[in-house]
Amino acid sequence: MRYYPLLLDLHGTHCLIVGFGKVGQRKLATLLKANPAQVTVLDTFSIEEVEDADMLQLLNNPFVTYSQRSFEASDVAGKTLVFASTGSRTVNKQVSDACAAHNILCNVIDDPSSGTFTVPAHIEKGDLLITLSTGGASPALSRKIKKELEKQVGDKYAPVVTLMGRIRPLILELANDTEQNTTVFRNLVSSDIATAIQKKDQIAAESILRSILPETLHSNIGALLHELI
Repeated sequence: MRYYPLLLDLHGTHCLIVGFGKVGQRKLATLLKANPAQVTVLDTFSIEEVEDADMLQLLNNPFVTYSQRSFEASDVAGKTLVFASTGSRTVNKQVSDACAAHNILCNVIDDPSSGTFTVPAHIEKGDLLITLSTGGASPALSRKIKKELEKQVGDKYAPVVTLMGRIRPLILELANDTEQNTTVFRNLVSSDIATAIQKKDQIAAESILRSILPETLHSNIGALLHELI
């Protein structure tokens, strides 16, 4: 396995994108969904000359700082993630070298092996996030598999993720032993709750939850299913 699979919590972090072409814009759009404290974007174009509305919207995000200038090695200081996404292999290598010198995670668009991480293809359905990667060998194959998975998964499981997110803290508050909690969680995800929610079948969904959840939580069932059905 070339890369270690990892999902990062970027709350409160500072990130850097060097190069703001189409790839850099995609990187920023995805990065902003993870709510970093600040993202610095470096490129040499003047923001006053930008006519693309989507590009302007990204740059005008309150968590984004755009600087019209070339990259300097000191720009990586204090950053959690850095993206080298310019059209110049020389500049991208300068970015990756600066990151390597400071042990900072770096993604390099034109030479993934010179960086320390790649951004996998992903499917996002509410709080459900599925990632997949070919280790940089074939982004085209990743896209193909992604499309197949999107068809297979659809919107069926997104509300179940929301439901489990509501149930989990209630179960843990009961302070039962781990094995008992695990059994409840596994029974829930193995049940027909996803189908019941997808079909908007309130009666079936409530029945499933009553049969699996501890009796002390039965009074919460209405709130647990609120706006899911």
